[in-house]
Amino acid sequence: MDRQEHLRRLQDGETFDLLVVGGGATGCGIALDAATRGLRVALVERDDFAQGTSSKSTKLVHGGVRYLEKAIMKADKEQFDLVREGLRERGRLLKNAPHLAHPIRLMTPVRTWFQAAYIFAGLVLYDLLAGRLALGRSRLVGRATAQKLFPQLNLDGYAAAVIYYDGQFNDARMAVALARTAASHGAVCANHVEVTGLVKENGRIRGAELRDRIGGRTWTVAAKGVVNATGPFADAIRRMDDPQAQSMLKASSGIHILLPAGTTPEDLALMIPSTEDGRVLFMIPWQGHVLFGTTDEPADVAFDPAPERKDVDYLLRYASAYLRRPVARQDILAVWNGLRPLVFDPKKKNTQELARSHVIDKSPSGLLTMAGGKWTSYRAMAEDAVDAACAAFGLGRGRSCATRELRLVGSRTFYPEAWRDLAAHHGVEPALARSLFALYGDEAGKILELGRRHDLMRPVHPEHPYIGAEVLFAVRHEMARRVGDVLLRRLPLGLVDMRHAREAAPAVAEIMGRELGWDDARRASEVESVRRLLDAWFAGHGAMEPQRTNTSAEAGLDNRSLPATEGRRQTSQAL
Repeated sequence: MDRQEHLRRLQDGETFDLLVVGGGATGCGIALDAATRGLRVALVERDDFAQGTSSKSTKLVHGGVRYLEKAIMKADKEQFDLVREGLRERGRLLKNAPHLAHPIRLMTPVRTWFQAAYIFAGLVLYDLLAGRLALGRSRLVGRATAQKLFPQLNLDGYAAAVIYYDGQFNDARMAVALARTAASHGAVCANHVEVTGLVKENGRIRGAELRDRIGGRTWTVAAKGVVNATGPFADAIRRMDDPQAQSMLKASSGIHILLPAGTTPEDLALMIPSTEDGRVLFMIPWQGHVLFGTTDEPADVAFDPAPERKDVDYLLRYASAYLRRPVARQDILAVWNGLRPLVFDPKKKNTQELARSHVIDKSPSGLLTMAGGKWTSYRAMAEDAVDAACAAFGLGRGRSCATRELRLVGSRTFYPEAWRDLAAHHGVEPALARSLFALYGDEAGKILELGRRHDLMRPVHPEHPYIGAEVLFAVRHEMARRVGDVLLRRLPLGLVDMRHAREAAPAVAEIMGRELGWDDARRASEVESVRRLLDAWFAGHGAMEPQRTNTSAEAGLDNRSLPATEGRRQTSQAL
């Protein structure tokens, strides 16, 4: 995706069938569904694709084991249908983006054989509900076998363990893949473009006022319908439409910590089904490190919220209780906080009841809001949203949903061992080939060609496999315009090791600056901005004091326009 070209199309005066506001899982999924039906669709995101909730998940693609127990114990058909839909969508996600998603085994230790039998029976039903899209068969193992499989686990007082399968994925890159696939089907997608107001004609919404937060330009875009898919910020968009609109969202914060490799086996995760306060925790191998979370606390809606020390303490206490050695603050490599939007269904009489699935709301002036749900079910949510939009805005010419078996960018010629052929063909180390293949799939060869052409084969940090060519690819083809876009979302470095991300920031800014025409002051400001954000997140857990850099930039760049330098790139051959 070329950002300048997409901005030009947004500014050309075209009337779109749909304007989608929000570039997370829901918004990108809606844009893809609408584009593949033949609708003229535009998507705008205030910050970067998946910058909010959608890049800060637990990285699991799941049907919802805990919902299944509630469905059975309470004979709750809604919960049962939620699990069945989640399992169906889990299978589709893994098939449609196999380079970004894969099965993972999870172990749950249990204290008695009776408890083990009870949980195992539920997991057998979980597997049966998945049908032909099942990822593996659940197992019940004794303590000795469990200890052998998971030697780091403290099994004192436990009799057995159950093992089951779910999926794991790279959420931020999944959102980018959705946006790029939508663009390949004709959608106009632009990050760092915010909606500053809604345009109405005779009381009906007919478009929006937009502002490019990079270049500063403002303009109006016309659309037959507007879909609000902004996650935790959905109420803010609803109040642009109606200042008196009642809230339909409640935010919950969930933090994760990243621990060193070796904390768990490379191919087995830990699932803690119920803490003393009823939460579910996961300890999962991810990107060569170990992710542990998440918490669930009431929170105010904010951009890039910092983790709180008490939440880190909570996770450290549980990690230490379940592992054979204590986990200390000094073990934490990264920590981050995501906001989950919990939704009240305005159509229900009891407005205090949280919706268990996604909710679609249409205002009197025609604003369609999609809220709630989970990453796993993004595709089904998008299908429902576009069905509703076609009905609400008279877009009957659109075809039926085409995304159920649609392969995403990067997976169209995928086969599991392609990284070996990639390494042999390009003469690179297997570790680099595997890393590229996991992030880009069948586009990995383009990264290596770009690296050789522009002398960008060196890593941006010596302890990680990410090379300079990935930065250039992110700018040219994935709309990365901030150093944070690259370090926190196009590459996972900032979410797995924040100190190393700080150290890599100047190298990333140098490559981006050459491509985008940044001067020295802009490069320094970009480095300072991402370091300040990482410091704010990381210092919250108490193991590191914020570090200052020697730069004249005294303020972050998030709330003001940046110099319009995009048009002054160096001339270079595109892929």
